[in-house]
Amino acid sequence: MKLRCAVLDDYQGVALSRADWSRLADRVETRSLREHLGDRDELAAAVGDCEILVVMRERTPVDAALLDRLPRLRLIVTSGMRNASVDVAAARARGIAVCGTASGSEPPTELTWALILGLARHVHTESRALREGGPWQSTLGLDLAGRTLGLVGLGKIGGRVARIGLAFGMDVVAWSPNLTDERAAAHGVRRAESLPALLGAADVVSLHMVLSDRTRGLLGEAELRAMRPGAYLVNTSRAGLVDGAALLRALREGWIAGAGLDVYETEPLPVGDPLRTLPNVLALPHLGYVTEANYARYFGEAVEDIEAFLAGAPVRELG
Repeated sequence: MKLRCAVLDDYQGVALSRADWSRLADRVETRSLREHLGDRDELAAAVGDCEILVVMRERTPVDAALLDRLPRLRLIVTSGMRNASVDVAAARARGIAVCGTASGSEPPTELTWALILGLARHVHTESRALREGGPWQSTLGLDLAGRTLGLVGLGKIGGRVARIGLAFGMDVVAWSPNLTDERAAAHGVRRAESLPALLGAADVVSLHMVLSDRTRGLLGEAELRAMRPGAYLVNTSRAGLVDGAALLRALREGWIAGAGLDVYETEPLPVGDPLRTLPNVLALPHLGYVTEANYARYFGEAVEDIEAFLAGAPVRELG
């Protein structure tokens, strides 16, 4: 009998067309699920017959409780080589292999700048007014040249964002707990002495940190109040880096000018969530890594991972 494979959270319905799944057709029966299944009972019923799961980033948590309900499961493939929502230790304890794929840093870099530019030039407000017969010009854009871009994190994505900021003529300053003057200088930017110093100096603050116990809630009420009233916060990294309740107050009470968001504590974002309707929020549905080239990487290497597993030699296993 063929093994069964399910691709979870295939929102665009493209997973099976972005790679050559026919290479597995004689051994694996593959299907994709377009709707997010947030209810554990519903999810377990939908994929309980599967030996293989392909999960997209951190859209669906795969924890020990779910694994206990999937006794047939033998392989989990995740897009990217890091997925905090997959309990790798619990999977290994149950004899389940966990493998990953490559993931490009260019797509989230580009989306970060889409949000920065959208906020600076009030693109959503002006576009909506144009479509709806509203006023012809009602806002003044923020000039980026000569302004200060503050980067919280200067890794692969943060470094790329920095280079673009410099190209716009911005003064770029960065901070992270382990950032040195030498590494900052190698990117052509200045190192802030502290997080509050960066927040108080920047006109745009962009977050590029990995979410961990140490970084969760990195920006709380005190940090948001330290930002300039005319500054913007952009988060394409992880929602947990910012205290959600404090961010709502900051946006409602005008501690900051606005926010560009692509990540949320609950995804998909509930219909009634105020982040959907606040006028100073430019919100996108977690599109940072959703591009043609990245999806080709994800699903092409997912097929490779499955082939290697079937051959008894798994590749790109997560530690």
